[in-house]
Amino acid sequence: SRFSKMATSASSKLNKAVKQQYMDLPQGSKVQAMYIWIDGSGEGLRCKTRTLNSEPKSIEDLPEWNFDGSSTYQSEGSNSDMFLVPVAMFRDPFRKDPNKLVLCEVFKYNRKPAETNLRHTCKQVMSMVENNHPWFGMEQEYTLLGTDGHPFGWPSNGFPGPQGPYYCGVGADKAYGRDIVEAHYRACLYAGVQICGTNAEVMPAQWEFQVGPCEGINMGDHLWIARFILHRVCEDFGVVVSFDPKPITGNWNGAGCHTNFSTKEMREDGGLTVIEDAIERLGKRHRYHIGAYDPKGGLDNARRLTGHHETSNIQEFSAGVANRGASIRIPRSVAQEKKGYFEDRRPSANCDPYIVTESLVRTCLLKEEGEGPTDYSK
Repeated sequence: SRFSKMATSASSKLNKAVKQQYMDLPQGSKVQAMYIWIDGSGEGLRCKTRTLNSEPKSIEDLPEWNFDGSSTYQSEGSNSDMFLVPVAMFRDPFRKDPNKLVLCEVFKYNRKPAETNLRHTCKQVMSMVENNHPWFGMEQEYTLLGTDGHPFGWPSNGFPGPQGPYYCGVGADKAYGRDIVEAHYRACLYAGVQICGTNAEVMPAQWEFQVGPCEGINMGDHLWIARFILHRVCEDFGVVVSFDPKPITGNWNGAGCHTNFSTKEMREDGGLTVIEDAIERLGKRHRYHIGAYDPKGGLDNARRLTGHHETSNIQEFSAGVANRGASIRIPRSVAQEKKGYFEDRRPSANCDPYIVTESLVRTCLLKEEGEGPTDYSK
């Protein structure tokens, strides 16, 4: 059959029952802590594990660590030590309790944040607007690929039938790779990630999960850990997850990371006027946001935001009620109830959630204007 030719990794074919025999061994009083960080590409994740003598109850219980930045696009070989500073802790769904996943910020030898450590500034900006209680929900689209880069379950020569039956589809001819989606969902729940849903997307082998509502800095923390868990689940199944915003050229939907945003004022009666004011501010800062919404300053999104396939055109800012072809969509229920949230449809699937959420706060709450972010450290 056409499915038997699917290119999966060699390690996925190792005997899992044999592995389980070792995973079932008691580990005594020791705890395995997997430290996770974002590498110099701004998209890739790295991880390594250390043993702790007892179960950490809070971030303060986790020691700082270091790694060789010259192998992660983060430093030169001559001065390569980088610092890992734990910032968020989750239960480990792969090794199970009492083991932990530890999200870290990366700092250089001089204790300055690494170039792709976008969390550091995001945290400062979020602390300035705590009283506004900014809530975010992010919709992470992704594509499953074989190890040869061919979409999962697609015929090895050619294409599946055109888009239409796949979105929220059910059946072997419509949903490609549901096992991965189910495993990821349960692993996120176990870990303590604020995952709130999943669905099959418009392109076959493309799926989406949603994380939120999360307040402030938690949005970025939870989305990055959810991405890490997805990479790790896919590794077990021998396939690859791609967050590329346009994995297949042609008449196929791209992949975004639609970001839903609200503040305390927007959620209260009459909040629609606050939403409209925020959208007006966003309209004047379109170029700044496009530059922040993918790791290549807008170049990745240029392949996706064409004005077709449920996207807006990258050159133009637009807003509308229930309009999936607009930059900003106001859900119909929000327009009717005159309060709630809005959806920014511009962020790319491979965006960094820290800078996306930060830029929304800067423009809508701190009321910044102009091409670049304001520096508050001075």
